[in-house]
Amino acid sequence: MKQLTKAEEDIMKILWDLNEGSVLSILDELPEPKPAYNTVSTIVRILEDKGFVNYRKEGRIHIYIPLVKKTEYSNQSINKLIDGYFQGSFKSMVSFFMKKNDISIAEMEEAMREINKEEE
Repeated sequence: MKQLTKAEEDIMKILWDLNEGSVLSILDELPEPKPAYNTVSTIVRILEDKGFVNYRKEGRIHIYIPLVKKTEYSNQSINKLIDGYFQGSFKSMVSFFMKKNDISIAEMEEAMREINKEEE
């Protein structure tokens, strides 16, 4: 799966939230200052070329639909982060974030209990 630029990822986040949308509906969801319509249209076409979205026509309007699920992209991005910065070690990544964010062992255990509860 290809990596997205920040702008492409911003558009995908909106499409994931909307489930589908036109360039205009995507533009409506973007924060101020809003990019030009043509800029959003170009980014959506790039996403189509990368295989992240497809479209259907409704009259003269293209309605864009995500082809890649948010969870799939998130998993791929996290794996790339772990491989690139932590030599593929999840343990090293967790240790890094615990130290950087001053997380206690008790807080980590609580997080693990929450994760285990969600898996049940």
